Order: sequence, then structure tokens, then C-alpha cells
Amino acid sequence: MTESTASVTWQENKAFIGVAPSGHEVQIDADKEKGASPMELVLLGLGGCASYDVVSILQKSRQELVDVRCVLTANRAETIPAVYTDIHLHFIVSGQNIKDKQVEKAIHLSAEKYCSASRMLMQGGVNITHDFEIVAGEV
Repeated sequence: MTESTASVTWQENKAFIGVAPSGHEVQIDADKEKGASPMELVLLGLGGCASYDVVSILQKSRQELVDVRCVLTANRAETIPAVYTDIHLHFIVSGQNIKDKQVEKAIHLSAEKYCSASRMLMQGGVNITHDFEIVAGEV
């Protein structure tokens, strides 16, 4: 088992500074003009985790990537706790000669095997779906 230590320190009102185990700081705030909300960070964590996997897998399969973007669309429960109920990840993969089967395989491996955030959220009952599009781009 690996242990990680992070901290969240109250600043004022509903503003906090989060420090990740890596030492990087994140502004957390209920005021969306000042920082991301805690639930927005959960969504970004999922997108970052899945995107990292997809890029890594596609690079290993020698796909000529120019860009990978993940657009997440989420629904939250209307009652407290207002958890995410459904999250859809739409990957936009740009490059030359990108193969559909390779992208589909990379997304599947991320969702089913590698992405810790995805596995954790799904075990908590979140319905997570995926799709993708390929855009021709120059390397």
C-alpha cells in the first residue's frame, strides 16, 4: 500500500489552498471566480487520469498524436449530497493516421484497468461513459 499526504488549509470565507503530495498548490473556492470547487476538482481529476492513460497507451502503440483533449459532461444529484451520477468523457484525438481501433482500445483499457479515479467513481455508483472523435492534424 502506498501512502500519500496532502493538505487543505482554510484561507478565508470559503477559500482554501490545497497542497498535493507533489507539493503543487491548488486554489479551492466556492467563488468560481477565485478557484475551482471541490467537485470540479473531482471531475478534473477523472479527466486528467483518463487522459494520461489514453495518451500513454496511444504513444506506446505508435500513434502519431498531435493533441488529445477530454471534454467531460457531468450530472449531479439534486439532493445533498450532490454527488455525480453520470459523467461522460468525450476524447478528441488529433494526429496523422490515427486508428479508430487503437483509440477505442486505449479508452477501454483506461476505463476498465488503469484509471484509478474512474474505477473509484464507478465503484461508488457513478455511471461513466466514453466516446471519441479523431481529427486529422499535422505532426
